[in-house]
Formats: sequence, C-alpha cells, structure tokens
Amino acid sequence: MQVHISPSLRHVTVLPGKGVREYIKVKVASRRVSYRMLFYSLLFFTFLLRFVFVLTKVDSIEGETKCSTIGCLGKKIGPRILRRTESKVPDIMYKILEEPMSKDELKGRSDIPQSLEEFMAEVKDDRLDAKAFSLRLREMVTLLELRTRTAKIQEYLYRHVASSSIPKQLHCLALKLANEHSTNAAARLQLPSPELVPALVDNTYFHFVLASDNVLAAAVVAKSLVKNALRREKFVLHIITDKKTYSPMQAWFSLHSLSPAIIEVKALHHFDWFSKGKVPVLEAMEKDQRVRAQFRGGSSAIVANNSEKPYVIAAKLQALSPKYNSLMNHIRIHLPELFPSLNKIVFLDDDIVVQTDLSPLWDIDMNGKVNGAVETCRGEDKFVMSKRFKSYLNFSHPLIAKNFDPNECAWAYGMNIFDLEAWRKTNISHTYHYWLEENLKSDLSLWQLGTLPPGLIAFHGHVHVIDPFWHMLGLGYQDNTSFADAESAGVIHFNGRAKPWLDIAFPELRPLWAKYIDFSDKFIKSCHIRAS
Repeated sequence: MQVHISPSLRHVTVLPGKGVREYIKVKVASRRVSYRMLFYSLLFFTFLLRFVFVLTKVDSIEGETKCSTIGCLGKKIGPRILRRTESKVPDIMYKILEEPMSKDELKGRSDIPQSLEEFMAEVKDDRLDAKAFSLRLREMVTLLELRTRTAKIQEYLYRHVASSSIPKQLHCLALKLANEHSTNAAARLQLPSPELVPALVDNTYFHFVLASDNVLAAAVVAKSLVKNALRREKFVLHIITDKKTYSPMQAWFSLHSLSPAIIEVKALHHFDWFSKGKVPVLEAMEKDQRVRAQFRGGSSAIVANNSEKPYVIAAKLQALSPKYNSLMNHIRIHLPELFPSLNKIVFLDDDIVVQTDLSPLWDIDMNGKVNGAVETCRGEDKFVMSKRFKSYLNFSHPLIAKNFDPNECAWAYGMNIFDLEAWRKTNISHTYHYWLEENLKSDLSLWQLGTLPPGLIAFHGHVHVIDPFWHMLGLGYQDNTSFADAESAGVIHFNGRAKPWLDIAFPELRPLWAKYIDFSDKFIKSCHIRAS
C-alpha cells in the first residue's frame, strides 16, 4: 500500500496493492487536522483492507463468488460482519445433547471423563470435532447427574432415618424414669397437688398446653417457659401425653418441680371426652396409615424410584415421618373439647424454646378470630418465610383450586394463641375432619404432609396475625439463622428434621435449647445425654 499526502493537507490518497483496482480518497475538512488523528485513520484503513482480504479468502474456501471492488465487498459482507460476531452452536451439538441417555448405556463404562479437567485434556489431545465433542460431553454430564442424584437421595434417606428414629439416650431416659415411677413414691406425685387443682379451670391464670411423647423435649419447653415468666405463680402448663409415656413424664415432673408454676400431666385416656366413644381424629389417623402404607410402599420403594426428582423423593420420605401420624400432632384440633372450662390457651409444640415472658399474649386483641399465629410468607429468610397455600396444597387438584387462593399467606403451628370461646362458635373441627376424609378418598392427592395443610383449610378466615417476634421458625431446617437473631426472638422453633435432641442438629443453634438442661442431673448423666 502507498500513501500520498498533498502539501495543503486537503487530500489523502491511498493507493492499494495490486489486489484492489480502485483507490480511496479521503477529504480532510480542516487544515487543523492533527498528524496523530491522520496516523490513526491510516491505521484503521490498513486494518480494514486486511480484514476484507481475510473475508474474501474465507468466501473463496466456502466456494462463494469473489468481489473485485470494496463497494462490492461492502454490499456482500456488510450483513455478515455483524452476523459473525454472534456465537453460533452447530445444530449437530443441539441434536446430540437433546437426546436422552439411559442409565444402562453408561453401565460398566470406564472410559468416561470423571471431571472437567479430564474432559478438557481429552478434547485437546484428540482434537474432537463437534459431534464427538457433544457425545463425550453428554456422557460425562449424564454420569455426573446420576451420581449427584444418588448422593442427594442417600442424604435424604439418612436424614429420614436419623430424624425418625428414637435416639438411644432418649429411650434410656424413658426407661429409667418408668422404673423410677414404679419404685419411688416421690415419682408418682399427683400433678398438680390437690390444693392447686382449682387453678386448672381458672381463667384468671395463663394456661399453656403442650402435647408430647418426648420427656426431654417437654422438660425443655416447660423449664424455658417458667424460667422466663414474670409471674410464675400464674402460669399453668397442661402436658398431654400418650399412655406409654405417662409414667416417665409424671416421674420427671414429680422429681423436677417448677414451683410456683402449676404443672399438670395427663394422658389422653384420662380425658372423659376422649374415652366416651369414637374420636374422629383417631379414625382418620387409622385410615391415613393404611392409605400411606399402600400408596407409598415404604422408604425402600420411594428411594428405588428412578423417575422422580430428588426433592419429590425427599417430600415423600418426609411424609413417612412418625410425627405426621402422631396423635400428639393431631390432637390440637380437639382443644375445645379437651378443655371445656377454659376460654383462651397458648398451644406449644415440643420442639420450641421460650425465651421471654409469654403473659403479654393474653393482652392481644384477637378481633373475634380463633387462631393467633405468625405468618410465614413475609420475612428476611426467603427459605423459611416464603410459604403460601400453594406450598402445602395441591392446586392442580380441582377441589383445591376451586376453593382456595394459591398465593394466600400461610401461617405456622408451634406457638399459637387459641380463643376457645370463639372456636366453639365455629365449625372448624368439623371442617378439619371433612377435608381429612376428602384427602383420604383422593389417595392423598390434596396434600401429602402433616397436620398443617388441613389446619390451613380449617382455620381459613379465623386467623389473627401476630408479631413475628413471638415465633421464629426454621431452626431445624437450615442454619442460615444467626445465633444473635435467634437469641433475640420470643420463641424459637426447631421445626424441621434437625431437632435439637438429635445428632443431626445444627451445632451453632443447639446451645439455645441445651441451656435449659441440667447435665449434672442423675438421669441425664446416666443416659449419657450431653450438651454437644
């Protein structure tokens, strides 16, 4: 290329090489054009000409007609310059990667790369074309997906087993307390003492109800409740348990007084209402257990299903948890019948810890509502506080879709204020049992887990939202909650699989629960129950 600049700087003539016949003439508008700008302009033209040359060579290789002028080339390759800047994956790669690959095709294969590093080394060594590259990539990704799926399912299965089993320490505690109950009169005290019995039906007291078959868990709830109370002498805790746990539970609270608070321990068979005849919740539970046994096929059948996503398998395993078939979990729907003389109670789950005085809950105006609860669709923790009706109910079923709003905010069990007077004026209990039956008739297709879904339905329109300070959730699901945040809540709830009495509990949060256990107690020590 030759460049000629006129003395007046008004014209620059570029004489291209012999591959191009025409020349380019650039007019300079002002005498003040700097030599530096001129130099960069010349560099640009040089680059443009070389670029054009490369493209013409590519067209020659592809068999396209060459152009002899820049004008011709501009018309021909102008649109293609822009198109060439886009990344274009060959269609053969899409076709291969979209083809499904079965587990059997990979069985016994030892030549598949086990990591990205191995894969890239093979690509560089063998110089694979697009087809071979896609085939190897599909094999590697499919293999890793299968391994990841297997690992996830194994984790879910182990967690299911760990959360469903009774730790030997808790089993030991129940046995030792049962033995103490049979041999020590001090472990068989009437709870409460006869002079305090009138307080059990006195509505000037603060009444709390706890249903549990776990002695250690009940002990922590009771101690945390009373220790943080400002007027302990006005606190009454009604503990409901089953027949097999009654003796150990009575022994514990006989030997570990929380006076001046009043503790009542009662088994379900002690309630007159419960022993009079058929109890709807018991009938529903019996049917539910039969349906689940037939519908699920047990944990082995669930894990062996290769067609379902890991999170679906996790949900089905969770549905097998004994707590979802526990009478202690279902009995709260019959609180008005169990406590006919009481007007208002606070119901506590056995996996909560009380960290403040709960008497102010009686000052909350429920505005005629039945259930005072914390909403679970708003909050900083998007994992725990993002629950709506669609999180629990199956809105693909027409019966659910027709009656409820999928985006309606859900609420939580665990720490609830129940206005029993208002409850008795409603058909909440009847609605609960009606929907339980509907779910059984549909082979559990309306919902799959626990007592909250029918509770959401039964209490629909009867919920008064309370401040989230009174109930922090999710400490048994994940450890994203900081210790400081959990410590500042009124009540913390270890809902989820990682219960604080299990080995799978989150170690950072467990001290909030363990601080209410006296690890020097002879029963605790003899069963090797430790702080961590």
